[in-house]
Amino acid sequence: MNAEIERKMIIGLIASTGYYKKIRQTIDPNLIPTPVAKTIALWCNEYFDKYRKAPGADIASIYLTKAKTGKIAKDVLEEIEEDILPELSDEWTDYGIEIEPLVEDTKKFFKFHKLQKLNEEIEILLEKEDLDQAEQQINGYRATTPVKDVVVLNDREQLRVAVKAAFAEANEPLIYYPGALGEMLNGSMLRGAMVGFLAPEKRGKTALMMDAAHRAARQGRKVAIFQAGDMSTPQQIMRQASYLTKLPTKEKYVGKILIPQKDCYLNQINDCGKAVRECDFGIFEDRGFDLMGLRKTITAEDIYEAYKLEPDYKPCWNCSEYKKHNWGACWVQEVDIPDVVDEHTALKVMEDYYVTKNRDIRISTHSNDSLTVLEIEQILDTWEEEDGFVADVVILDYADLLASMGGSSEERHKQNNNWKKLRGLNQKKNFLLITATQSDANSYEKDLLTLKNFSEDKRKFAHVTAFYGLNQDHTGREKKLGIMRINELILREDGFDVNRQVTVLQAMHIGRPILTSYW
Repeated sequence: MNAEIERKMIIGLIASTGYYKKIRQTIDPNLIPTPVAKTIALWCNEYFDKYRKAPGADIASIYLTKAKTGKIAKDVLEEIEEDILPELSDEWTDYGIEIEPLVEDTKKFFKFHKLQKLNEEIEILLEKEDLDQAEQQINGYRATTPVKDVVVLNDREQLRVAVKAAFAEANEPLIYYPGALGEMLNGSMLRGAMVGFLAPEKRGKTALMMDAAHRAARQGRKVAIFQAGDMSTPQQIMRQASYLTKLPTKEKYVGKILIPQKDCYLNQINDCGKAVRECDFGIFEDRGFDLMGLRKTITAEDIYEAYKLEPDYKPCWNCSEYKKHNWGACWVQEVDIPDVVDEHTALKVMEDYYVTKNRDIRISTHSNDSLTVLEIEQILDTWEEEDGFVADVVILDYADLLASMGGSSEERHKQNNNWKKLRGLNQKKNFLLITATQSDANSYEKDLLTLKNFSEDKRKFAHVTAFYGLNQDHTGREKKLGIMRINELILREDGFDVNRQVTVLQAMHIGRPILTSYW
């Protein structure tokens, strides 16, 4: 089988420019075991790299020129003249070669011989007990894999296709959020982007990333979730079940509960006379609150008391000025939670969501300090080879928990190395990568995160295309209200302002990190 593929591959290199354009980055003559095939591949590569086309009939003149040098073994020249050149008949034209099957066979051919060579090198190193060098050889295998995405810009057809694809990707977020949150995040949720969330411990990083996974799946994307040690598979399934059923996992949240909803500042202080207004009175008009007071000092107790005293009050955000002037405020609504999520309800809802509606999410769970970037790539490769699953969106929960792939044992350098390799994988496979990192100890006393609140190594910021902070006041007031503020920390392709914040309302006890949002 190998000999037959090798023969077809060499004829393809000689005769088909279309095949050559797809396979040039894969061709490595040094991995071809047969001297004749290796020699011809070297000639063809020289010709293609110079003229950007397969040699075709010029292979005969190449043969004559090389034969005169006296550097090619006589038996090799004879075999080329007697066996290869006669094969260049009319049937071996660009139109006669089935390019796609041959491309796949060629990739398999070189992958086999590359792994075979690696295996031989590893065996030699193991015999010498040079374990460090053996490990480096293994880790370096993927890094030396030829780049698949090559565009020849002076090729009219390749240029046309590349420009069309670039503009299509640039304008289409893989995850779409509605409202104010969408205005902040959608421009970052693009194919090939790497997006990070910075937050203290227990701030809801995982919940926010799981929400992103569900939104992507609902919007027809293929999603891969890698859990690097923070949760077990059963814990993740329970979170998925709570999210989809909108039911809690704990009894204390059963019954009538209050969850946040958005409102207008002017509606609450009764300073609106618009005809579109939902309510004709305010609930805080006598409290002396201004907009910042409502956002920075009002407590859950204030709102719960007002809700009980004025059950007929209606929140409002109907007018066009609401969004323009950032008048968003927090109110609540009462919902009746019938029970905790159980196995029967979870299975029914999840079957409908994933199986019936064919929403493709895969979860790969790993123990702490065991998952590496290389292993993520290998798992993605396996899924692609086994059943054609190519991830559009990859969620990593979370990058700080990845195991080291060699190099320095110092945590700071380990983190930078892992983030750099993640970005490399993200670029190579062209998916949207979303991950998170924990902020420093000082962040627990801060109400707004900045770039100074990194942990371990600030070089993490150099590898992302966008970074956002997850903020709640240090007293716990906003957490009790169900308020999260998300601010911009880095936007590589746009201007950003760390003080620019979107307020997100949450109901974490029923698995919902995003109910609605406002500026």
